[in-house]
Amino acid sequence: MQGKSDTEQLREANDFFNRQVQFLDDTVVWQQKDYWATPLETLAKRAGDCEDFVIAKYLSLRQLGMADEKLRLIYVRAKIGGERSSLTQAHMVLGYFETPTSEPLVLDNLVGDIQPASRRTDLFPVFSFNSSGLWVAGASTAAARPSERLSRWRDLIARLHDEGFEQ
Repeated sequence: MQGKSDTEQLREANDFFNRQVQFLDDTVVWQQKDYWATPLETLAKRAGDCEDFVIAKYLSLRQLGMADEKLRLIYVRAKIGGERSSLTQAHMVLGYFETPTSEPLVLDNLVGDIQPASRRTDLFPVFSFNSSGLWVAGASTAAARPSERLSRWRDLIARLHDEGFEQ
C-alpha cells in the first residue's frame, strides 16, 4: 500500500479492517466496559468495537506515511433506528481531511464505503483528536468528557510503545 495515493490507502485500510475484524462489544472481547485495543490486539482477536477499528485504521495509515494532520479519530453520536429516530449512541469513526479546512471523508466499520461527512447525516460529531491535538464540535465539551477519552488514548500509546510501535 505504501506509495499509493491517499484515496487508495484509505480504501484499502478501510476494506481490510472492515473485512478482517468482527464487530463485538468490549464486554465480550475484553470483559471490560471500554477498552481501546492496539491493532495487534485487535487482529489477534479478529474482533473489536468501533474504537478498535478506528485505531487500527489510523495507525496503519500513519505507518504508511500519511500525515497526522490529515487524520482524526472522531467521537460522534450516531443516530440509530432510522431517519425519524431520536435515539443516538456513542460511536467513533476516522476522518480524513485532505486539507485542514476540507470536508472530511468518513471511514466507518458500520458503513462499508467511504463517504463525505455531509452524506453521513446519521453522525453528530462531539470531538475529534489525533496525536497532535483535540478539536471540540459545538460550544460545550461537558457531555463528551474528553479528558476521560484522552486518558484511554494515553494508555493505548503506552501499550503501543511496549509492542515496539513508534508514531
